[in-house]
Amino acid sequence: MTAIRERTVLFADLRGSTGLYESLGNAEASGLVTQTVSQISEAVLESGGHLIKTLGDGLMAAFETPRDGVRAAQRMQDMLERTVQRARRLNNPAMLALRLQVALARGEVVELNGDCFGDAVNVAARLIDHAGDGEILITAEVLGGLHHASKGRFRSLDRISVRGRIEPVHVYRMDAAPLAAADSAATQFGEPMRSTEPDGMRLVWGDLDRVFDILNMPVVLGRSVQATYCITDARVSRSHARIDWQGSSFELTDLSYNGTYVRFGDSGELLSLKRGNCTLHGSGTIGLGGPPGEQQSPSVRFEVLHFADTEPQPFGGPRSRR
Repeated sequence: MTAIRERTVLFADLRGSTGLYESLGNAEASGLVTQTVSQISEAVLESGGHLIKTLGDGLMAAFETPRDGVRAAQRMQDMLERTVQRARRLNNPAMLALRLQVALARGEVVELNGDCFGDAVNVAARLIDHAGDGEILITAEVLGGLHHASKGRFRSLDRISVRGRIEPVHVYRMDAAPLAAADSAATQFGEPMRSTEPDGMRLVWGDLDRVFDILNMPVVLGRSVQATYCITDARVSRSHARIDWQGSSFELTDLSYNGTYVRFGDSGELLSLKRGNCTLHGSGTIGLGGPPGEQQSPSVRFEVLHFADTEPQPFGGPRSRR
């Protein structure tokens, strides 16, 4: 029977399973992935939702209210975190790379033979491509159905273009921790960010030299002409990486399948992000799809700016601000 109803649609995608197949073999890895997806799917029923289908290393679900959908998303993240912590205690390194991305959209859907179809389904499915490790992304329609206290946990990522849709979608991301905690948060190298808050970020790729202040965040680096910082190179994903303002620092999140790499300074340690993130500080180079300096991988120079203190130094050419 066909029915048209207003629903909150959720897609969840388990990342890091490739390493399981490499280290454990197909049979054992497949069993672990299936078991993990089954575990997180329990959050759907606990929150009053309907599990539409499992998708290999992911799932699709529908909820009557945005509140139920967001509750399920949080519960899924908590469940996976406990699984990873248990693997750490049991010294099971293969499981430590598992991360979950969740995206929710709301709108009118067509329910047919236990499945759902419609714009909300398409948006939620595509929004997964813009989520980083451990992130929960929602649309403005989902946010509008939450209680006031819950809305405060979400930060606007502005309007994002999703594949297959003409109109951009206003997207919000759930903050994992209160913004005040970011002041004493450590970077990937264990160095606390205690300096004066930066004012902007400078990005340079070839002749494309741009400065973004914190009001311009987030900045999406990608091949799509609708990306904030468009890199017209076939080796770059449509939405390859994203830079966010986290209240006191800039955070880079990899959104690609080929990875994003960061080298701080000219000869500092190389950091590899696979659907992960790190705090950007000082200056350095971001490699898209490969380490900075590799001929086949486009590299973007970055500089964290303090406008009141000094003008940014050139990266080999004049600076333009747009």
